[in-house]
Amino acid sequence: MAELSEESGVAIPTIRYYLREGLLPPGEHTSPNQARYSGTHVRRLKLIRALLDVGGLSVAEVRHVAQALDSQAPTLDVLDLAHTNLITPKGEVDDESRTWALTMLQQAAKQVGWVVEPDDKSTETIIGLLCTLRAIGHGGLLDDLDGYADLAARAARLDLATLRNLTTPESIVESAVVGTVLGDALFSALRKLGQQNESKRLYGSARA
Repeated sequence: MAELSEESGVAIPTIRYYLREGLLPPGEHTSPNQARYSGTHVRRLKLIRALLDVGGLSVAEVRHVAQALDSQAPTLDVLDLAHTNLITPKGEVDDESRTWALTMLQQAAKQVGWVVEPDDKSTETIIGLLCTLRAIGHGGLLDDLDGYADLAARAARLDLATLRNLTTPESIVESAVVGTVLGDALFSALRKLGQQNESKRLYGSARA
């Protein structure tokens, strides 16, 4: 375990906690007080840290991901399980607003070849956001929802392209979680930079 701690950078008490919580599979026992750990355990520890520290998942949610991995569930299912927990659902909306928002989303999704699952958490989040924008009088932001969907589709293709050379479910899920959280932050910063430059082009410099 000392070698596993050194290799992974995770403290021994933390590793023991992960073992007790069922996040990390036990090592191969070589004696009553000794166990052998492998590169699989190092990769799992990296995944756990990514899910907890970067993704903000709870221990229980990470346990669900770990159980899916240990049961050799399809990688796509594990990836969907981890990614779903990154999404924060919005509040309830009335039936009329939900139907309006879902229709708008489906129309935009059709332009980029997406399939929209009405009960998916990401769908529910988008519906909540669309309804909120309309309710506060900023529906103009929705006039080019097709354009935003196209940008998102291109970003998703770039995101998934980074996973092509990864071979283990742990490394794929870890990279996807980090890429989603930090990638969103990067894209947001790039968007702000673009807005600054576009504002200068349209309205001139704010400096005297």
